[in-house]
Amino acid sequence: MARRTIDRNEPAADDGDSPQMSEAVKAKIRGFFARYPSKRAALLPALHIVQETCGCITHRAMRDVAELLELAPSEVMDTASFYTHYWTKPRARKVIVACRGLSCDLMGVQEVNRTVCQHLGIGEHETTADGEYSFVTEECLGTCEYAPCLLINERLHKNVRPEDVPRILADPDNDRIEVERSDLYDGMKA
Repeated sequence: MARRTIDRNEPAADDGDSPQMSEAVKAKIRGFFARYPSKRAALLPALHIVQETCGCITHRAMRDVAELLELAPSEVMDTASFYTHYWTKPRARKVIVACRGLSCDLMGVQEVNRTVCQHLGIGEHETTADGEYSFVTEECLGTCEYAPCLLINERLHKNVRPEDVPRILADPDNDRIEVERSDLYDGMKA
């Protein structure tokens, strides 16, 4: 079977469907330049800003970031596709991340994951039809002492059992944290 070769330096097919980054987003990214020894070093924060303001990182956004940081579009795409926290397609309002590390696995996260998927009617890397939840797994959330755990946006749910899942998902504040936030990424709507 022949595979189609993708030229990552050429515009993607969906470029015309995606809006360009706003000047406010570009200004926010430029604000990082003074913090780093090179523009390239601002790539990860730039991708976070784009994702938080636009919902995902489209091919058009990757090209715009590349131009702003003076990088090849392929370098931005390589980075965005390497890290699991970056979404190249629209994600839900709430993202559930389940740990698949050894501690969580030994403590039953697989059954918790099955319960989440059954309750929401989706699989891993899928989003509910109403756009409320997306579900993914990651290698480790770094909270082994609380295994198994789920992260909903930024709120950590500790020692989760399958029977806890319906209650957690029914809580409208299941993604809210009770700590003061930095305005580093927040507070800007493009």
